[in-house]
Amino acid sequence: MAVGSPTRPGTVRAWILPRYGSADLLELRDVPFPTFRDEHEVLVRVHNSSVNPADRHNLHPPLLLRGSRGMLRPKDGRIGLDFAGRVEVVGKEVRGVHVGDEVFGVGRGAFGEFAVADETEVATAPARLSSEQAAAVPIAATTALQGLRDHGKVGPGQKVLVNGAAGGVGTFAVQIARALGADVSAVCSTRNVELVRSLGATRVFDYSREDFTQSGERYDVILDMQVNHSLRDFRRVLKPGGLLLVIGAGKGSIGRILLRLIGRSLAAKVVGPRTKFFIAKVRRPDLLVLAGMLQDGRVTPVIDRRYPLDQVPAALRYLNEGHARGKIVVTN
Repeated sequence: MAVGSPTRPGTVRAWILPRYGSADLLELRDVPFPTFRDEHEVLVRVHNSSVNPADRHNLHPPLLLRGSRGMLRPKDGRIGLDFAGRVEVVGKEVRGVHVGDEVFGVGRGAFGEFAVADETEVATAPARLSSEQAAAVPIAATTALQGLRDHGKVGPGQKVLVNGAAGGVGTFAVQIARALGADVSAVCSTRNVELVRSLGATRVFDYSREDFTQSGERYDVILDMQVNHSLRDFRRVLKPGGLLLVIGAGKGSIGRILLRLIGRSLAAKVVGPRTKFFIAKVRRPDLLVLAGMLQDGRVTPVIDRRYPLDQVPAALRYLNEGHARGKIVVTN
């Protein structure tokens, strides 16, 4: 079944969600050692993990999205997705990574001592990065990469605007758009202007002082993490045929966010502009592309705060406040 099985403790520490609700319900417990679901999975000793909006939404998903998780209460309850760590065990069909490799990716139960991941969702971590930096990458950077490269078709000479440039996805998006050859403008708060400029934005709009939709500039692609402007505003600043790529949907529950996205999608089909929504899928080929950008310094993770493992609820509450600059990391 597996290769490289270590001497296993009877239990390991992990954060558990006993019932759907808020971060206040989370419990740090001694739980059974995680098990494989199939022979293409790997067991990773987690060194660091990071917090994502998906972690917050998983605390209380709508009924339609619960599926195999459990309708009334979580079946397993382990939480956390992004991680960086060391491979301890591999399923016998695993080919891409090996026992002892330092890897980054997504898995089940990253807010704990061990996580289990499908082999297609992990890759060897860039040697240039610390484990904390590697843990900050998977979901946020993949979202920015897939949005810009795959959906936006961003290339040299194009003009890209990132609305919400100081957040987890935004800090990666500014750098990745620049790495793809685009001229990058960005929108953020006053305290983040210099940070975002240092990431490669040629023009930075402080939203408390200037409305980018009134600037007279026009863009090929706008990445919107905030959903704080009307479709009419976006039509004004997009070039003919330009794309509004909505990656976030503001604050609120996942149910309300989905309704907001559906409403905006339907409206855009009627009045424009051309608009796309997507959910990123972390996969090894994209992690390897990102690893190359990270290794040669074209992209560098921005870490706002670090929380020890026993303070995961506090990390989630800070994420909820909506003021994080870059990523929030959990250290084991």
